[in-house]
Amino acid sequence: MKAPSHPRLTITVLRRVAITMIVALTGMTLVSAAPSPDAGKLRIICFGAHPDDCEIQAGGTAAMWAARGHKVKFVSVTNGDIGHWREAGGPLAKRRLAEVMETARILGITTEVLDIHDGELEPNLENRRKITRLIREWNADLVLSHRPNDYHPDHRYTAVLVQDAAYMVTVPFFCPDVPILTNNPVFMYCPDRFQKPNPFQPDVAVSIDPVIDKKLDAMIALESQFYEGGANGSPALLPSDPQKQKERRQQVRDAFDKRARDIANRYRSKLVEFYGQEAADKVQRAEAFEVCEYGKQPGKAELKRLFPFFGE
Repeated sequence: MKAPSHPRLTITVLRRVAITMIVALTGMTLVSAAPSPDAGKLRIICFGAHPDDCEIQAGGTAAMWAARGHKVKFVSVTNGDIGHWREAGGPLAKRRLAEVMETARILGITTEVLDIHDGELEPNLENRRKITRLIREWNADLVLSHRPNDYHPDHRYTAVLVQDAAYMVTVPFFCPDVPILTNNPVFMYCPDRFQKPNPFQPDVAVSIDPVIDKKLDAMIALESQFYEGGANGSPALLPSDPQKQKERRQQVRDAFDKRARDIANRYRSKLVEFYGQEAADKVQRAEAFEVCEYGKQPGKAELKRLFPFFGE
């Protein structure tokens, strides 16, 4: 015959189990992010609305970080599944995923595409949690994104979600399943030409001359968007003659080369500030970034630590 359990013993055991669970949960939510195994290396995460935005805005700087052993991740917040004039849906999403995987290989970085429909991104709580978790999981020192007054709704809402995460990454009981960041990252914007309510004003500009071929190779790899023209393309862009196809690809390279040259010329004074007049005068192509007022506010010394390319 089985002996009856002692009521006091049962209560004691239950109390011990409850206390153990509370301690475990508290430890889980309040622990800070574990130190990176790559001591001294920067961790950068860039958010773009579609599978091409990060590559356009920061592909050159990403390649330079990666070449120095720093860890860079590009995140496409939507899957780009309506970003073509001829095809859409799952097949296009898979194609664009393959394209950014190839650009990641070229640039030497990590990439991820979230499964959110192109054109349907919303700045809601679920997506705020997704962005917060990604920043924490990457243990980011620096976070890049669009500005919130960009032309495309997905661009704007990506910016809003990243801004909304800029404080929440430090809050223990928001997304408690992922360790908080005890050091808030620096958040920065990528450039655009929109003037209202305020224009882009760079805080740092970086010469990408040493890696321009890598960046242009990455742009060519995004074939659905640039060679074929993306959502606003047409069959007229696709020549059947091999020589014309070669010329079309060169046209794409030249367009992005010009874009990088325009950024260098537009923000020449910022290049002078970081490189000095003589070196800045020689810079032909650049990328630029503006500090967001949310997150850590870096001085010039901190910017030089985050962008360790000056004086080389």
